[in-house]
Amino acid sequence: MAQTERTPKRAATEARILDAALDVFSAHGFRGATLDGIAYAAGMSKPNVLYYFATKEEMHVALLDGLMETWLDPLEALDPAGEPIEELRAYIRRKLAMARSHPRESRLFANEIVQGAPRIAPLLSGRLRMLVEEKATVIGGWIADGRLSPVDPVHLLFAIWATTQHYSDFDVQVRAVLGKDDDARFDAASATLETLFLDGLRPRD
Repeated sequence: MAQTERTPKRAATEARILDAALDVFSAHGFRGATLDGIAYAAGMSKPNVLYYFATKEEMHVALLDGLMETWLDPLEALDPAGEPIEELRAYIRRKLAMARSHPRESRLFANEIVQGAPRIAPLLSGRLRMLVEEKATVIGGWIADGRLSPVDPVHLLFAIWATTQHYSDFDVQVRAVLGKDDDARFDAASATLETLFLDGLRPRD
């Protein structure tokens, strides 16, 4: 950045630029995004944007760094001391809530992954992997205690990610097929996914 001092005014301007960049990156991906497009979305001149962020990559990394904290929160909240079915129900609902409230962030993340994760690969193989291993151990313990049907815990998490994030990453397709645009789709999705996952995970006699 052009300077290190972050006054409240500077912080507000940076947030404005990053919000505009999130719109552009989530719509066009990193390669398709341009500084001109970000400046236009922010209602600023390109030189003014460059005063705060030297490159579009700097903006992209700032967004991804902030996103990872938000992205990990739903899984962090999985409580080892809780009742397994209810903990997984709550996790599914948290993931769908994120799909509803953070669709741009989800598409930003998906675009980064599709491109080979050049800017967040260390986070994926580091903190994310450690968190997944930790929670997979919790789920594995529930299975060993006979509180869930046997499944591969990591692939269970993959399946939950795939189905919940579908409602943000493929939002246009979902709305086109449903023929309507209202939040009832998330309620229906929650009921359906809970039935699929949780009925399948209930211990069998």
